[in-house]
Amino acid sequence: MKLGLHVSDFTWPGGPPALAPTLVRIARDAEDAGFGRLSVMDHFWQIEHIGPPEHEMLEAYTTLGFLAAHTRTLTLHTLVTGVTYRQPGLLAKAVSTLDVLSGGRAMLGIGAAWNGDESAGLGFAFPPTAERFERLEETLQIILQMWSDDEGLYQGKHYQLGRTLNSPQPLSSPRPKILIGGTGERKTLRLVAQYADSCNLFSSTDLAHKLDVLREHCANLGRDYDTIEKTVMVPFELGKKGEGADKLLAQLREVHELGFTVATGSLRGPDGPELVAAYGEHIIPEIANW
Repeated sequence: MKLGLHVSDFTWPGGPPALAPTLVRIARDAEDAGFGRLSVMDHFWQIEHIGPPEHEMLEAYTTLGFLAAHTRTLTLHTLVTGVTYRQPGLLAKAVSTLDVLSGGRAMLGIGAAWNGDESAGLGFAFPPTAERFERLEETLQIILQMWSDDEGLYQGKHYQLGRTLNSPQPLSSPRPKILIGGTGERKTLRLVAQYADSCNLFSSTDLAHKLDVLREHCANLGRDYDTIEKTVMVPFELGKKGEGADKLLAQLREVHELGFTVATGSLRGPDGPELVAAYGEHIIPEIANW
C-alpha cells in the first residue's frame, strides 16, 4: 500500500513570502519519507470545512509545475479539477505539459465540480448538476482523444473542437492515468468504470457498498474491475510524536482489506509542514509490504 500527501491548506507561518520555500520543504520531506503522490486542490478560494475563503489558495497547475521542478519521484496531480474551471483542450495541454516537464509523473484528477460560491464569485460558469456531468463525460472523451493519435474534430453537445492536436504528447505510457473523484453511484462511479484508471472515495462506513456499485458498473460495461486502482481519503491524525500511529495503521489496514491500494490524507493547520517526515518513521515502513 502507498500513501499520498494532499496539500489543502496553505495558511502557514510567514504568509505569502514563505509559501514557495515551505512547499519545497513539504515536497522534499514527502519524497524522503516515501510518499508516492503529492496532490493539491483545484480551488481558487479556500473551502469552508478547512478555513474561510480569504485564506491563501494557490492555483493548482502553476503549483504542480513549480513542484515538478523541485521533486524527482512523486506523482503529481489535482484532487480534483472541477470540470467547469477549464476548457477540455486547455486541461489536456496543462496535464500534458506537467507530464513532460516532470519526466512522466503527472496524473489527471477530475470531477464534476461543486463550489457554486467560488464559481459565482470569480465568474466561472456553474451549470446544473446534470449538465456538469455531461460536460465531465465529454471532457474525458476529448482528453483521451487528445492523448491518442487521433487529431480529428470532436463534436459534442457542449464542446466542439476543430482539431484535437496535442504536441508534445505526454511522456507517460500509454498516457497519464485518469482519476475520477466522487462517490455518486449512478453517474460518477459509472464514469470511473468507463473512462478512468483510478477512483477516489472518502473514508466512510459504506466504502464496501461503493466498491460493489463500481464492480456492478464494470460488469455492465465489460470492464475488468481489477484494472481500476482504488484510492481513498483518510484522516491523517498521526500526532506530533506519532501517538496516533496505531489508530491510523488500523484504519489503513481496514481500507486495504477492502481493496484500496492508495490512501491519501492532508496535513492541516500551521504545524502541518512539520509533520510530513513523521509518516516516514511511523507509517510508511509498516504498510510498504501490504
